[in-house]
Amino acid sequence: MALEYLGLSQINGPLVAVEGVEGVAFEEMVEIRSEYESRMGRVVALEGDKAILQVFNGTSGMGLGTTSTKFKGKPMELPLSDEIVGRIFNGAGQPVDGLGKVYATKFADVNGSPINPVSRTYPRNYIRTGISSIDTLSTLIRGQKLPIFSGSGMSHNKLAAQIVRQAKISEEEGTNFAIVFCAMGVTKDVAEYFRRSFEESGALSRVTMFLNLSSDPIVERILTPRCALTAAEYLAFEHDMHILVVLTDMTSYAEALREFSSSKGEIPGRKGYPGYLYSDLASLYERAGCIKTAKGSVTQIPILTMPNDDITHPVPDLTGYITEGQIVLDRYLDQTGIYPPISVLPSLSRLMKDGIGEGFTRRDHPDLYNQLFASYAKVSDARGLASVIGEEELGATDKQYLEFGKNFENMFLNQGFDEDRTIEESLNLGWRLLSILSKSELDRLDEKVLEEHYGKH
Repeated sequence: MALEYLGLSQINGPLVAVEGVEGVAFEEMVEIRSEYESRMGRVVALEGDKAILQVFNGTSGMGLGTTSTKFKGKPMELPLSDEIVGRIFNGAGQPVDGLGKVYATKFADVNGSPINPVSRTYPRNYIRTGISSIDTLSTLIRGQKLPIFSGSGMSHNKLAAQIVRQAKISEEEGTNFAIVFCAMGVTKDVAEYFRRSFEESGALSRVTMFLNLSSDPIVERILTPRCALTAAEYLAFEHDMHILVVLTDMTSYAEALREFSSSKGEIPGRKGYPGYLYSDLASLYERAGCIKTAKGSVTQIPILTMPNDDITHPVPDLTGYITEGQIVLDRYLDQTGIYPPISVLPSLSRLMKDGIGEGFTRRDHPDLYNQLFASYAKVSDARGLASVIGEEELGATDKQYLEFGKNFENMFLNQGFDEDRTIEESLNLGWRLLSILSKSELDRLDEKVLEEHYGKH
């Protein structure tokens, strides 16, 4: 039953307090009517008979005695149907593409419902991004959550756009693949860049976009990833689709959460972030996965910028605990013109071992991955030695590693924004690079695999 109360006891920034309430629940939606307009909000705290409300569009123009509050008796719900694919919404799930409202077949709580761990199935098979360094060395597995750790001013937006344009699953299941793209706290020009990039490539027809601009209220920014994940779960678990969710930038989300927590007067944790930052991030990341009762899956690529490139900052630190690996972008590679500037050694995908190889990518993929990683790890040793004694004084093997490292970065890591490599092309390129080294250095390869591929590509 909807209840309405007249008057407010307190207004503090985006928060208002209503006293004397009964039967009100946490996260319940409210309609707040002042003299001039009606605004939406939600219950964010309950203290006895006092409810603290978060007002979506700010509290300017509201008066304590002239404002009425109507409690809706239900949480925020997103209208859903299969029409949402190819549509663009704002951070609160309202259409902004001029195509009218969504005629819903279902309304779903944006907070989602917990997935019973027993009903989950282990993620297998892969999603091809067309980017060699990801597909070969940090393979994205369906149902996985694999974040990208970037830094301010680096090319993570460009990388996100390329992944959305190129991502594919196997041809037999290709029609059941779609992408939910969620941008939080981006400027108008960045939002327009994403929109234009998807439209020009034709990818928008399989993308559902949720755009929260930096000028939008921080309240909306907290809701944006929840709306996006609710749409993804609906398409995956009710329409048996494989959904890739790209979330950028999770640092903007965390900063909005910090600002909101501060306005509530909560005791801050590390670097001013709320003490519940870990559980809040987990409530988003854990909405990825595969379940037994549906053929579809939800895969996540959260993108976050590390303040001062500090990987121990609370946002990347906690994200790394919750997710299954990470892809780290390197500022030195970025400054030398290599795109995408993926730093191979700190990057990993913990689930790739069970989603690659025979029946998924190619039989030699696991062996090739191990050898490429081990060989590139030795490049830094050779470069360090060369900086001390000079390159001309190095032995033949160290010179081979220098050549391998140079070609690995310029040919394998580096690829064009419009270059979409198949998994076969990426693996063959890896073998071409290993052929620079002598066979005696390739100690991570089975003899049979070595004879089959060494020098053949």
